[in-house]
This record gives sequence, C-alpha cells and structure tokens, in this order.
Amino acid sequence: MRFASLGSGSKGNATVVDCGSSRFLVDCGFSIRETERRLLRLELTPADIGAVLVTHEHTDHLRGVFPLAKKYNIPVIMTAGTSKAAKAPSVPLTLIDSHSPFVFGDVTITPVSVPHDAREPVQYIFSCRGLRLGVLTDIGSITPHVVDEYSGCDGLLLECNHDLQMLQNGPYPMALKQRISSPWGHLSNDQSLALLESIDLQRLQHLVVGHVSLQNNALEIVKGLMQEVDSKLPSVHYACQEEGFGWLELKAS
Repeated sequence: MRFASLGSGSKGNATVVDCGSSRFLVDCGFSIRETERRLLRLELTPADIGAVLVTHEHTDHLRGVFPLAKKYNIPVIMTAGTSKAAKAPSVPLTLIDSHSPFVFGDVTITPVSVPHDAREPVQYIFSCRGLRLGVLTDIGSITPHVVDEYSGCDGLLLECNHDLQMLQNGPYPMALKQRISSPWGHLSNDQSLALLESIDLQRLQHLVVGHVSLQNNALEIVKGLMQEVDSKLPSVHYACQEEGFGWLELKAS
C-alpha cells in the first residue's frame, strides 16, 4: 500500500491511496487542470483513479470532484447527507452508510463518522493486505469512536490545523475563530497531540501531518510538539498546500 497528497490545506485537498489493483482519490478540492497537473507529479492521470471518496461537502474538499468525475467517468462515493448538501449532479454515484465498512476492489474501506460542521461528514480507513491506512482531517474534537478506529494504523494522515493562541490573536473574524476552535471545527495542535498519545502507535510506519493552516499555525510549532511523541513515531512527514507530499509506502511485516 502507498499513499500521497496532491495538496493539503484550506485552498484544496486531495489524497491518493494505492493498493493492489485499486487506486482512490480522497476528496478533490482542485480544478480539473490543477488536479491533472498535480497527478502528473505522481506519474498518474485521472484515468488511473478508480473512484473518488468524498469526506464532506466543503469546497476545499469538493470543488473538483464532480467536474473530474464527469469528464473521466470516475465513480464518486459519499454519504447520503453529503450528497444532499453537495447537490450532487448526474455522475456515477454510490451512497454509503457512514457506519458500515464496504469493499472496493482489493480494499476494505471503513467510513468513520466525525464531529465537523457538515451534513454527514466521514473520514476513512483503508485496509488491504494486512495494512491499515487512516485519513483523519476536518474534525473538531476527538471522540472515543475515533480513538478506537484509528488505533493500530500502519499509516496515518492527521490534521494539525491551528495553534490556538495564533488563532485567537490572528486576523480572522471572531465568528470564524469560534467556528474553527469549536467541537465541530478543526483540530488544534494540542488536540492532535492528545490523539497520538491516546491511540496505539506500535504499527505506525508513517505519520503525515496535514491541513496545517497558513494563517493560524506554523510548522516550527507543530514540529516542536511532535518531539513529545517522537520516540513512538518512526517517520514524520508534513503535507503542504502547494506540493502535498510524495509517495509513502507501507510494508507488511
């Protein structure tokens, strides 16, 4: 199993997951042209994507999903709530139960319900050939369900959206600050660190820190916090808005 990112942040998100004969795009917050350009960095084209899995309807995750699916006839997978909120057009669409795993090709995909200010948001865990990859961004608070589901992953893409003090002292309007820091907003650095201290990391091969705010966070702060769990983390990577991150491979023991 391997995974990579086309970009991660408030201006657009897309993650590629590749295992066996199955290849997925998790969200697509970029235009068709930009998605094509970024896929080329990974030596891929849209024709290589077997399906697009959508986490929720916010523009930075949804912007390019339907145009890409329509142009290349790519199946789209999302919850019924996300479909209604996104006003899904006529594209190949599969609606999933937010609490039930399903199989696509070689991969078992587990949707994980998360607290976020969207209609029926989920994140995803991919299981293939004895490996588990978790994608966890756009979540406002850590629930026992999230802790249970994301324990024991071999790879994890985890949101560290904001430093709370930078957010509070920053230029955003008060209403937006309250939304971001609410239990239905985004994870702060401290919340993400608390999650890492709560889940089983014994199998973890790669941790990727993503969805880092350009206005309300700083990589130096995040890297300093990650040192607190450094002994448990064999490999830490940081996803950026413009470049995402390149292929990371997960290997079965």
